[in-house]
Amino acid sequence: MRTLVIGDIHGGLRALDQLLERAQVGFTDNLIFLGDYVDGWSESAQVISRLIEASKHNKCVFIKGNHDVWCEDWLRDGVANPVWVQHGGQETIESYKNTSDAEKKAHLKFFNAMPLYHLDEQKRLFVHAGFTSMHGVQREVSPKTFYYDRTLWEMALTMDKRITKNSDLFPKRLTHYKEIYIGHTPTLYYHKYEPMNAANVWNIDTGAAFSGKLSALDIDTKEIFQSDTVMHLYPNEQGRNK
Repeated sequence: MRTLVIGDIHGGLRALDQLLERAQVGFTDNLIFLGDYVDGWSESAQVISRLIEASKHNKCVFIKGNHDVWCEDWLRDGVANPVWVQHGGQETIESYKNTSDAEKKAHLKFFNAMPLYHLDEQKRLFVHAGFTSMHGVQREVSPKTFYYDRTLWEMALTMDKRITKNSDLFPKRLTHYKEIYIGHTPTLYYHKYEPMNAANVWNIDTGAAFSGKLSALDIDTKEIFQSDTVMHLYPNEQGRNK
C-alpha cells in the first residue's frame, strides 16, 4: 500500500491519466490530491468526473484549492467571478458545455465536500497553499489562507539549512507537523521541474497549468512520478500561458 500525493492538475485530464498509469496506481494505493483540479487546459469538467470515479476504487482525499472555490461558486450561483474567468475560468466554463445538469450537481456536491486540509496519523499535513498561525492549522483565523497563502513556502525556502527541527530557531508553525505537503506555487518559479523540499515542506506543484508537468510523490519513499510536459499533451491550447 502506497500513499501518493498529487499536485495541481488544472484541467489536464491527459496528464492525470498518464501520471496514474506511469505510477502504476492500483486499488490499494491511497491518493491525496492537493487542489486546483480546474482552470487552464480544456478538460476541467472531465477531470472532476475522473476524480469522482477514482474515489469509487481508491481511498482518496481531495483538498480544495482557490481555483476550486471559484468553480464551486460558479456551479452553485451561475455567476462567473471576472478574476476567475481571466485565470483559466473561461476554459472551465467551456468544458461544461456538454455536461448535464445532473453531472453539474454531482460536481458541486464533490467540491462542497472537499476539506481545506488533511492531517494523517503520522502528523503529516496536506494543504493547498499554506497557513500562517504559529499554533497550527486548527487555530488559523481565515479559511482563505489555506488556499491562498504563499508565506509558508517562502519562509521554508529562505531558512538556513543548519537550523534543525530541534532548534529554538525553527519556525513554530512548522514544528507541529512531521511533514507538510503543498501545491499552489509552481516550482517553475524557481527553475525547478520536479517537486521541491525545503525544511519539512514539500511543494508538489510542478507547473502543470503552464509549461511544466503533473507530478506525484510517494510520501514514504519520496519516489517521483511525472507526466509529459502538459502543454505538449494539448498542442493546440495555451493553458494558462497567456
